[in-house]
Order: sequence, then C-alpha cells, then structure tokens
Amino acid sequence: MDYLRRNLEPMLELIEKLVNIDSGSTCKTGVDKIGEILINEYKQMDLSIEIKENEEFGNNIVIKHKEALKPEILLIAHMDTVFPIGTAAERPFTIKDGLAFGPGVADMKASQVTLLYAMKYLYEKNDAALKNVIIILNSDEEIGSPTSRELIEEISKEVKYALVMEPARKDGSIVSSRRGGGRYTLHVHGRSAHSGVAPEEGRSAIEELAYKTIKLNHLTDHEQGISVSVGIVEGGDAVNMIPDSATGYVDVRVESDEQSLEIAKQIETICSVPDVPGTTIDLEGGITRPPMELDDKNQKLLEIVKEVGNSFGLKITDSHTGGGSDASFPSHLGVATIDGVGPIGGKLHNEGEYLEIDSLTERCFLLAETVSRLSGTGG
Repeated sequence: MDYLRRNLEPMLELIEKLVNIDSGSTCKTGVDKIGEILINEYKQMDLSIEIKENEEFGNNIVIKHKEALKPEILLIAHMDTVFPIGTAAERPFTIKDGLAFGPGVADMKASQVTLLYAMKYLYEKNDAALKNVIIILNSDEEIGSPTSRELIEEISKEVKYALVMEPARKDGSIVSSRRGGGRYTLHVHGRSAHSGVAPEEGRSAIEELAYKTIKLNHLTDHEQGISVSVGIVEGGDAVNMIPDSATGYVDVRVESDEQSLEIAKQIETICSVPDVPGTTIDLEGGITRPPMELDDKNQKLLEIVKEVGNSFGLKITDSHTGGGSDASFPSHLGVATIDGVGPIGGKLHNEGEYLEIDSLTERCFLLAETVSRLSGTGG
C-alpha cells in the first residue's frame, strides 16, 4: 500500500482536474474530455484502448492489457454526472476537514481515479492480474446507459466477475444488491373545448391522467420493495379550456424479476382502458434496469471481497440500495457482481456531494488485491 500512499497527492490532483470539467450525461464534449484524460493515463501502462464512438452522447471506452487473452474480470466506471453545464465553475473542487467536495466528486470522478491507480499499482508490481481485467469507461450511466448497456452485456457474457465502481455508501458498505427499475411516459389525448361555452364537448386529458396517476401510485408496495411514482405531470394551455393533452412521467422500482414482469403487465393494463370516455393514452417506456439480487454467485464474490479487506484490517460490510446502476446488467446475466467498490462518499447528486479522502488509498488497495485474488496471483 506504500505506493498508493505515496501517490495520494497525484490522485487528489487528478480528481480535482476531473471534477472541474462539466461532464453531465448530455454534455458530450465534457464527457469526451474526461475520457481523453483517462486514456492518456492508461496509455502510460501500455494498455490497449478501444474507443466506441457515439454521436449524441460521450464515447465509451474499452481498456485491456495488450497480452490479455480471455480476461475474467470486468471493471465498470462511468464518466458522466447528473450536473448541468456551469456547475463545475459554480462549485469547483474544494477540500475541507478531510472531505473533498464538487460536482461528481464521489459519483464518480474519485472512483475513476481509484480504478486507475489500482491498475497502476498492479502494473508497478508487475502483477499478472492486470492481464485478467477488461475495463469499460462508459458515458451515459446516469441516464440509464442507452448506448453502453449493449456493450456491457456483450462483454459480460465473456467474464466470470464484475466489479462496479460506484462509490461505497456513506457508512463504508459496499453494495451487494440493488432494486431494478425503469421509466414510463403517458401521453394522454382528449378533446379541447371552452370550459364556459361548451364544456360538455370537451374530454379532459388532465382528468384522465389524474385517474391514471392514482391507480399507478396504488401499485406501490413498500413492504415488497415496489415503488411506482408519477413524479411529473404536464398539461393544459389555458385555465378556461378543457385540456386536450397531458403527459405523466412515471418512475418504477422493483426487487425481483418476477415483480418486473408483474408490474409491467399491470401498468399496461391500467393504461389500456380509459376512465374518461373519449380519451386515449400512448404508453412509452419500460423497466430498463433489472434488479441486482444477492444470489449464490454474488454472495461468494462478496465473501472474497470481505476476506481481502480483513487481510489488511479493513472490515467490509454490505448493504442493499434502491438506486440503479450498471451492476444490474452483468448480474442479471449470471456474472458474479459486486458494486460500490469505489471510495466512500455521500450526498450523491446533491450540492453537498462529498468524498472521504482517507478512503481513497484503502479502497484502491482493496480493489487491486481483490483483482489479484480472483486472478490467482494474490494472497
């Protein structure tokens, strides 16, 4: 771990550089700039770099050793954040009382640097485990991975393990299971009419959406881990007109594949029959992220990570979270997967997002040693 301790300052300098670049999911220029900086770092280890170009979103990047034959370990880290252009200038990287602050500092600029320096550590000690990894740096995780999901799933079919670099929870726990989820959009069509002159001729799209909002929200079952929430509604052009259009945006979270199928069926059924005669609904979307369940494979990988932590005095705990991540994709394909192996952070997607600086070197070492253990080159 001495190598990592000696490099703490360069790690922080690189995190600062990354944080001070706006890289929201729709900011292709910023995401690609992050990618260029990281590519230059990985090239110093003489690794093979493949850029998967995108027109709308940032490019996805695949990295592996030039002598890698059939790598067994997939490492995933996303380059995008949730913050709009201009946030980095408003709230640049700062350090106070052992914490680092800034947009995306934990989710996941610091994780990118943790991954990079874990690979540098393996490179410096000439560990053959470096030939057993394949890395995906993707550009669009925060918006559901529309361009990178296929890439992640394609590579997942060829590996045994996946370690995903989302930050550890604020209590230090890594993530062993996640809820799945998705988004739906309801486009409701009615018939406009003047609310004073001829209201009987109108068919209110907003009224229809209100009925559907109540029915959809009633699908929520917190005890079973099911959440269906109509979070945004839009509609109407004037207060004295019966609205002929309305739109509802729905967020769905589920715990299991069975729930995914059942909830999808119920949403489609609810939206197939109008409550207000004369209105219609076009339903778009679906459950796009399967749940990451703690199955036997994931449990065994979790135990290995805990053993590695114990070997150098780091007690590792695990937790379940309702948020989605790219970990769902390899896990759903039967790949042993653990998430949250980045450094400790909190208040994600928030003005107060922070990184615990002291966790950088230990989580970096944990990742490197776990890769060595899984590759049969470590203790």
